[in-house]
Order: sequence, then C-alpha cells, then structure tokens
Amino acid sequence: MATTTDGTTESRAEQAGDSTSLEWLARGGLIAYGVVHLLVGWLALQIAWGTSGGTSADTSGALGTLAQQPFGTVLLWVVAVGLLALALWQTSEAVWGHPDRDRRKRVRKQITSGAKAVVYAALAVSAALVALGSGSSSSQSQEQATTGVLAWPGGRVLVVAAGLVVIGVGIAGIVKGIRKSFTEEIDTSSMSPAVRSGVLRLGQVGYVAKGVAMGVVGGLLTYATVTFDRQTAQGLDGALQTILAQPFGRYLLTAVALGFAAFGLFAILQSRYRRM
Repeated sequence: MATTTDGTTESRAEQAGDSTSLEWLARGGLIAYGVVHLLVGWLALQIAWGTSGGTSADTSGALGTLAQQPFGTVLLWVVAVGLLALALWQTSEAVWGHPDRDRRKRVRKQITSGAKAVVYAALAVSAALVALGSGSSSSQSQEQATTGVLAWPGGRVLVVAAGLVVIGVGIAGIVKGIRKSFTEEIDTSSMSPAVRSGVLRLGQVGYVAKGVAMGVVGGLLTYATVTFDRQTAQGLDGALQTILAQPFGRYLLTAVALGFAAFGLFAILQSRYRRM
C-alpha cells in the first residue's frame, strides 16, 4: 500500500528506530567502528616510520591487532555485534526512510543509509571471521575478487565502474569534511563551545583524510583494470603504501594516519551525540 502522507512515513521511520536496545547496541557499534579506525591509523603510522613488522594497515590488520590483545576473541565478538547493530539500524532507515519532507533528499539519505548498512555488515562479518580464526588480508581478498569479476562478461567495465564509485565516495568524504555537513548527524546543542569546536575539527580532519585514502584505493583499482595489472588492485593497505612511495610520502602518510585516528575519535564521540 502506498504512503500518502509524510506523517505516515515519519511514524514508520520513528517506530523502526524506537528500539532502546538496538539504539544502545548501535551506539556501542560506533565505538567499535571508531576503535577500528584508530587501529588503522596506528598501523599506518607504523608503516610510515618503518616499524609495522609486516602488519597491513587495513581492516584485517586492525582486527588482527585487536585479536592479539588480552581477551581478543571476546573483544572481536563485541565489535561484530556492535557493527551488526549499526547495520540493522541503517537498514531500518534505508527501508522506512528519513523524516524529511523533500522527497529527493529523503531518497538520497535512504541510499546513503543502505550503503552504510552494507559497509557495517561487511565489517561485522570480517570481525566474526577473525574471531573464528579464518580472516584474510583485505588486500588479498580484493585482488581475488577483482580477478574473479574480470572473468565475467563485461567484467572489466564493472570493475572500472566500481573503482569510479570508490573514488566518488572518497571525494564525497572530502567534501563532507570541508563543508562540515556531518554536523547534521550529531546533536551539538548540549556541547560546550570547546567540545563543539574539537568535535568539528576531528570530523573535518577525519573525513578529509579517509576520503583521500578511499580516493587512492579507487584510483588503484581503476588503474589496475585499465592497465591489465591485477596485482595493483589492492585495498587500503596498498593505497597507503602508494602514498608512502610519493615524494615526502612518510609525512603524507603520517598526516593520513593522524586523520584516520581523528575519524576514529570522532566516531567514538558520535556514540554519545549521534541523532538516532
């Protein structure tokens, strides 16, 4: 049955997100999401200064680092559950919509929520696999997936399109950081001026740095497909290594690493101030 009023849509969206337990789990998921980014930033910093010990600076490396801590398996399952709750919350917003009277803006937000749900679900699965002892390198997984898709009819076009989408996501993150549009997602009314300023700076730096890294990932994927060099189709770790190889790469990678750490802190702060 079609929805005829914005009020009905808003009511359904509010009901979908009105689970106190889901909200608390989702807020816990934001902390887990932030911790993963803090670890990626730390690993990237180690790569920049030659102390990484071969650990990849990507999601698999971050989760593997977490697994090595005391009670690491328990921590990984906590991360997996929290991220799954985040995925369910974003799915509910993607299905039932956002309370916005502008239809185009509402649809755009629904698509964004759907994409975030996929990302959170994938991270939850990765955490669960590492907890079960069957995780694999993100870069290796991406290279294998790319090779498989390239074998499909029209596979090269699909991979190039995927690379361009990733580049677009990176550019969107940079724009979001510069314009501070992420402030629409958090409630700053209860913050002191100092805290508000700090949160805004963390968000800006974090979104820009992550956007740059994602743009490089998309660029590598597209370049690998166009030049028939499948080994170049690496994930985040490969992108960070590419940044390191540039002039002044150590300092560029350090800036990106600190940006990931800033994004991680921002995500953790969102667990307190995020509108849900």
